[in-house]
Amino acid sequence: MRVQVSPGVWVAQAWQPPPSAHPTDRRAMASQPAWRRAERLAARGLLRQLLSEIAPESAQARLVPTRNGKPVLAGWPTVGVSISHDGSAVAAAVAVDGQVGVDVQLPIHRPSDRIARRCLRERAPELDDLPPDQRALELAWVWSVQEACVKADGTGIAGRPWAIDVPVRPHTGRWGRLRWIALRDNCTVPVSCAYGGARC
Repeated sequence: MRVQVSPGVWVAQAWQPPPSAHPTDRRAMASQPAWRRAERLAARGLLRQLLSEIAPESAQARLVPTRNGKPVLAGWPTVGVSISHDGSAVAAAVAVDGQVGVDVQLPIHRPSDRIARRCLRERAPELDDLPPDQRALELAWVWSVQEACVKADGTGIAGRPWAIDVPVRPHTGRWGRLRWIALRDNCTVPVSCAYGGARC
């Protein structure tokens, strides 16, 4: 799946795409356990495929982490990128001239009430009447939006994603200066994207 969520902002999602063959990606993952290396190289492979279609001149740039772990393209400060993986599900996003964050989230089997309250606070009771599988799915959608926001912002988990106000059955919204969208009409697994203005 590949979709344009806003002018210049694209998201791709795939199951076990070909891993990145980029030498710096391979070196960066060399010391990881095999399962983690496979997930991360698949996500980077999907990102490089998306870059080759959207911003081909930047597709071979080195992917380096900021101090907070957000990936950026060396030498391409205006091209925003984001990757996510959860098991065999991977997602990538590119913003031609802006910030972007993407998150893919497989539902947790029977999430606890504590997790629901943490992510949804006063909205948590809205999940109570749902069947367990649907409850888990909707919670995964909420978490994918929250994670996409802090990835776009560059704060990651330090940005306290669970504190971002996201409704049950999310579709679109705002968090500060970022817009977010849950790609419910495009994906069979929860994938959300957050994006904002120019990075420089």
